[in-house]
Amino acid sequence: MLSISYTNGGQTMNNEKRTGMTRREFVGAMGIAGAAISMSSVSAANDTKAADLPRDANGNVIAGFEDKGKPVAKSGKDWQPFSDRKIRVGIAGFGTCAFGAAFSFQNHPNVEVAAVTDLIPSRCEGLAKACRCQKTYPSCEEMLKDDTIEAVFIATDAPSHARLAIMALERGKHVASAVPAVYGSLEEAALLFEAVKKSGKKYMMFETSCFHTDLYAWRARYEAGQLGKIIYSEGEYFHYFGSPLTGYNPKTRNVDANGWRKGFPPQWYPTHSNAYYNGVTGNSFTEVSCMGMPSIVPHLRPENNDYKNPFGSEIALLRTSDGGMSRMAVTWDIPMNGGERGKVFGQKYDPKPLNLDRPVLPPGVDSGGHGGSHGYLMSDFVDAILRDRKPLVDIVQALNMTVAGIVAHQSALKGGELLKIPQYKMWV
Repeated sequence: MLSISYTNGGQTMNNEKRTGMTRREFVGAMGIAGAAISMSSVSAANDTKAADLPRDANGNVIAGFEDKGKPVAKSGKDWQPFSDRKIRVGIAGFGTCAFGAAFSFQNHPNVEVAAVTDLIPSRCEGLAKACRCQKTYPSCEEMLKDDTIEAVFIATDAPSHARLAIMALERGKHVASAVPAVYGSLEEAALLFEAVKKSGKKYMMFETSCFHTDLYAWRARYEAGQLGKIIYSEGEYFHYFGSPLTGYNPKTRNVDANGWRKGFPPQWYPTHSNAYYNGVTGNSFTEVSCMGMPSIVPHLRPENNDYKNPFGSEIALLRTSDGGMSRMAVTWDIPMNGGERGKVFGQKYDPKPLNLDRPVLPPGVDSGGHGGSHGYLMSDFVDAILRDRKPLVDIVQALNMTVAGIVAHQSALKGGELLKIPQYKMWV
């Protein structure tokens, strides 16, 4: 079983240690898994300068963006257009990470970025410039009133994702959302689920781990029956918040160190890790026992954050819907490691070669940050609209990835009590 890590800086065990393979065996296995990506035909758009990368309060590149602009994916000449139609897309949110422009909507041949918005005027101007868009709105709510916009990308602060997605769906728009789908609320999860069903529109959560080369390959092998049922899986999202990472603060109506990210429960942001089961199998978690550990980082102490959250790290053990087990870890206070990575172990392993290459991207579309996943997620969403098909991370997948973490935090607050997780199915 291969263990190929995508790492956001920090110190990690090398692949030889993690897999128990010799270097010769590892290289051979890499060839079988198709994890090596050709560097000879990369997008010319991959030219991001180090000075342009988003950084935290200490000047460090924010985790997930170290690889932006590096040649990690093929694009261009082998891509075949399905339609000449242009989807009019509105984009909400520039924020700390310039996220609204990071997924290359503005570069897709079948997209016209019709309007952009950010609550902070200077950031709205920056988003408009990055997306080469002339039309701006002072808020997402105002932009959603524009009936000429067919689809929106919600890249706003996490607490607003579900509310704005529901509003967009009610206005008859397709929705792409940054993670998580909902923020700590099972009630909002139910409302979002019903809104998607009622609208008949496409909803996709842009979970970046789903297009990491390792997870993409495991999903292909799983779907081909080469892994059987997954006995055990694990995922880790380690992101050190020694100093607060800025975020939108509704009290100040600005982006600052007291924004929504300060001290929030780790398992409220579980999708980067949970994807290493959900994103491989398409299945769900059914119950969870989670342990949390209080943090020594000052702003992660309960008396210093609005969530009254006592935990800097939360480690969940989950039962899967096909009877397996999974360990999913999210932590903000481990300083010597960082990244998004996982493993899957099936009841069988068939090494028969498969084509495990990720799809070719449209000309000019940058594969982007977080393991070269951004462009793939955007392209899948656009293609799902054009072909009228289910997007990769649809509402069922999105909620299965997200809600398990919400219940995991509840379990941690109860000392690890085993709790049932709500299940979401679009059709029986």
